[in-house]
Amino acid sequence: MASQTEFTPDLLAYARDTSLRDDPVLTDLRDLTARLPGGPSLQVMAEEGQLLGLLARLIGATSVLEIGTFTGYSTLCMARALPAAGRLVTCELNPKWIEIATPYWERAQVADRIDARVGDASSTLRELRDEHGDGAFDLVFVDGDKGNYVHYYESALALLRDGGLVVLDNTLFFGRVTDPSVQDLDTAAVRRLNELLHQDERVDISMLVMADGITLARKRERAALPHLMAE
Repeated sequence: MASQTEFTPDLLAYARDTSLRDDPVLTDLRDLTARLPGGPSLQVMAEEGQLLGLLARLIGATSVLEIGTFTGYSTLCMARALPAAGRLVTCELNPKWIEIATPYWERAQVADRIDARVGDASSTLRELRDEHGDGAFDLVFVDGDKGNYVHYYESALALLRDGGLVVLDNTLFFGRVTDPSVQDLDTAAVRRLNELLHQDERVDISMLVMADGITLARKRERAALPHLMAE
């Protein structure tokens, strides 16, 4: 059985040439983001953006929640995958990023599907539960501050319908999760999340060893939960 392929620059270029479906709006937004301080490390890979759009289409998503907007690249990829009447709520602390993102959403003609909520994400998530109740979203993408990842995950599960999908970015966190000498709060929080996910019977999971680690967690229907089936 083949092990993980090492992606050399040539092999990554080949994968992009034969898989990535790009266009000027996406390219321009990536180029802009790459020129910003910290942009290259905070920007999702183009392949990850395309994956998010594919996942939204696969589950027939009409409502998406995103925690962490940055310059709106992942937002754009998911909004494009929604039907015209679909909605995407994205949470961002810094209004600067929304100002940068909005012209690109408008160019792609999806701005009317996007509801950008500026402020503390924890407060926004409470507001969304009050507004829509639990189970209101089909897909949740978590890419916010890592120290709050466990909280974001729990909030995402509450807001997600049965059979819906949580996508968690940076679950390998630049490789720091395997280094016992690294004990900063963000790395420790990602480790706690990964341990929780591994044991969480409320979801089916798979960690994709691409980009910086992407974990998919599908919320099980209540009837399918092991502890309920055993009762």
